Amino acid sequence: QVHVVESGGGLVQAGGSLRLSCVASGRNFSINTMAWYRQAPGKQRELVAVVASGGDINYADSVKGRFTVSRDNAKNTVYLQMNSLKPEDSAIYYCNYILFPADWGQGTQVTVSS
Repeated sequence: QVHVVESGGGLVQAGGSLRLSCVASGRNFSINTMAWYRQAPGKQRELVAVVASGGDINYADSVKGRFTVSRDNAKNTVYLQMNSLKPEDSAIYYCNYILFPADWGQGTQVTVSS
C-alpha cells in the first residue's frame, strides 16, 4: 500500500523556521515527483512546492525565496525547509505524489504567531 507520513510541524513566532519531513512508502520513490501542499482553515488545499525525480523544483509565488524543498531518495523522504515564516503560512501541511496520489496523510500542523 502507498503511504505518506508528514512530521516536523509546530508553533513558531513570525520570522522563525521549521523543517518538515515526509516519508513515503509503497512505491518507487526515486522516480516519482513529490509535492508539498497546505490547507488553512476555510481554504482549499494549495500547492506549495514540487520536486521532480530529476531534481527540477517549483514553488508557489507566496513562498519563493523563503521555502526550500529537497529530497533524499535513499531515505524515501522529502523535506520542506521553511524560513522567514509569516502568520499566513499557518496551515496543515501535506505531502504526496504528484502522479497517482496516495490517500492523504494526517499532515503536520504549522502555526505561526505574530
